[in-house]
Amino acid sequence: MTEVLRPRLWVDADASPVVVKEIIFRAATRKQMETILVANQMLRVPASPHIRAVQVPAGFDVADNYIVAQVRVGDLVVTADIPLAAAVIERGASALNPRGELYTVANIRESLSMRDFMESLRSSGVQTGGPAAFSQADRQAFANQLDRLLARIPD
Repeated sequence: MTEVLRPRLWVDADASPVVVKEIIFRAATRKQMETILVANQMLRVPASPHIRAVQVPAGFDVADNYIVAQVRVGDLVVTADIPLAAAVIERGASALNPRGELYTVANIRESLSMRDFMESLRSSGVQTGGPAAFSQADRQAFANQLDRLLARIPD
């Protein structure tokens, strides 16, 4: 008989807001879910048997490549990196933006296209501005979406 592996929660942690990590820590403890934060710098994580940090070498997409190589079907990845989201969706995992947007097979192509379009505008010298500041509404949207996703996972 094959062992059924519980889904894990991965965090692309280099640019993840502190408040998002705090929400994740509470959820991981509550669900007793294996949670792995990946970054190219040392991270402080709570002392917990469910939460760990992995430091990868500095370099372009090193953390992303590590997550893609380790992710399994059913895992959840928290990232604002749209190409990383696309790669984990391709591998059968889910991807959640720190602002609460769930990337899916149905919407990831559109998100990639918009990202590429904005990148081409910026590279041609058009000032597009950056994302809006992380707000209380973003925090609430993330927490609500994470709760909905984790509620689907049996204890």
